[in-house]
Order: sequence, then structure tokens, then C-alpha cells
Amino acid sequence: MNTFGRIFRISIFGESHGLMVGITIDGVPHGIKLSPADFEGDLRRRQAGAKGTTPRVEPDLPEIVSGWFNGYTTGAPLTITFRNTNTQSSDYDKQRAIPRPGHSDFVAYKKFEGFNDYRGGGHFSGRLTLALVAAGVVAKKVIPQITINAKLIEAGGITDIDKAIEEVQRQNDSIGGIVECIADGIPIGLGEPFFDSVESVISHLAFAIPAIKGIEFGSGFKASRMKGSEHNDTIIENSGRTATNNAGGITGGITNGNPLIFRIAVKPTSSIAKPQQTLNVKTGKIETLVAKGRHDTCIALRVPVVAEAITAIALTDLLLIEKTRKNR
Repeated sequence: MNTFGRIFRISIFGESHGLMVGITIDGVPHGIKLSPADFEGDLRRRQAGAKGTTPRVEPDLPEIVSGWFNGYTTGAPLTITFRNTNTQSSDYDKQRAIPRPGHSDFVAYKKFEGFNDYRGGGHFSGRLTLALVAAGVVAKKVIPQITINAKLIEAGGITDIDKAIEEVQRQNDSIGGIVECIADGIPIGLGEPFFDSVESVISHLAFAIPAIKGIEFGSGFKASRMKGSEHNDTIIENSGRTATNNAGGITGGITNGNPLIFRIAVKPTSSIAKPQQTLNVKTGKIETLVAKGRHDTCIALRVPVVAEAITAIALTDLLLIEKTRKNR
């Protein structure tokens, strides 16, 4: 449900327009130096306000409320919260009855029988990725030997991101994009086949990010059009280094010593200023909807740092599992 992980275990909570969003992380090793300032860099990268992102700008100030004392983690569950201070909930009143096409509004209404918090998407909102980024900051401190970098490599089908955003804004529409993430310095042997392979764990977390519709590792879907002689990565060193990296750093679900490479597909934002047809769940009639509120033209712009966070969370959990296995 809202908890993930075996040793480095995260539990996410909050709603877009509720009092706060936050995360509790169990299994954080004790003695890790940590301060609110450590979160600033990654939180700023996720923050809105730039061209193509929502004009809703929150201060996103982390409050470390447990598991932390005298500047160090204690080994107890670490809880980090963020207050919501810039909400305009009245923008969503109409969506109680008229769900946005492509959004969770309709299914959330049906699943929770109208008791769901519809304001800003509630618990389904991209606002909750803030908590994932916070957990990623902590995870990166647990695995400082591993470097993780992600970037938006394509938006709206083209590599000229600015051009794509300018064009779609003129149309009162939205676009998606592709984010590539690369992690290096990973030891050989992480991953627990069958069901906790590295791909499985990262994919599970990736699809927890709102708007993610696909993922591929290494050569990805191109592998289906390659011959074995083309796709096989020749091992050239005992370190596991290979001449090519079609496997994306994972073989048999286990890290092989090469950079971990994956790409995720981000769908276009559902809330757009362009008129759309949708069902009024109260009257049963089709109506025209022009979404109100403050929304991203391209939510993919803010996804790279979230991709880094879920990668760090996954690798930290897998590394701690591997340490436990070796110490049995």
C-alpha cells in the first residue's frame, strides 16, 4: 500500500492540499550525519516555478521530527514532514463531480466511494514525490560510494525541451517526456532473484511516481530487434566491466559492475486548459471541462531528481539486504 522496502523501509503519507506530506524511513543506519540543509539541493531541483512547471511554489522546508538527534541519525524510524502552505482548494470544487480525463479523479472517487480527498489530486498528487526526494537524500547518504544522475532527454518527442514547451503552451496543452537515470559505482551482486531483482525493485518504485507509464533498462525495447551476438556484452575485466552495456548494468536481475542505466516514460499532465469532454458522475451526462488550478505543462521537467531518489532508495535497500545475507 503506502509502505515499501525490506530493510530500508519507507512509508509515505499526506495529501496535496492537506496539512502536510511526509515520509517515515525505518532501517536507517545510526550515526549518519544529517541536517535540514542537506535536503536543499535536491528539493530545489524538484521545486516548481520554472517555465513549464506549475506556478504553485511551496517553501518545501523539511522538518525532521524523529530518528534524529544532535545532527545524526539515531537508528530509530526517521520521519520528515513538509507543510502545505500555498493551496487553492476551491479550484477543485467542480472536480468532485466532473473528473479530469486521464487523472485519478474518477477511479479514486469510485474506489473510496466519494470519501477521497479530491483537492489537488489528494494522495494521488505529484506533490507526494517531495517525500520520495527526501527519502532519496537520506538513501544517498547511506550509499555515498554510488553516484546517481538523471536528466530529461526528450519532451514531447523532441530533444529541444524549450521548443517543445513553448509550442505546447501556445496550444493550452501538455506534454510528457523521457527521463534517463545512470548510477555508477555499484558493486557486483546486488539483487535478489526471483522477485526482488534489481529491475523489479526499481520498476516497482518507478511506477509509484505519478505519471510514469513505462520503463526500460539498458538497450530496452531495442533488444527485441537485436541478435544475440549484437546484444551480448563481452566481459573484458574481472571487475565485470564489459565492452558494451546493453544489459544496463544488470544481468540475471543482479548488478554486474557496470553503470546501471534505465529510462522512464512520463505521460502528459492530465490537467490542461484546453476544453475536454468528460462524465459528470452526479448527472450521468457528458460535459465540457476546462481544468482550473495550477498545473505543470510538462511534469517530466521535475521528474529527474525523483528518479534519482527512487534509485537511491532501491539500491540502499538491496545493499543492506546483501550485507545481511553475507553476515548470516
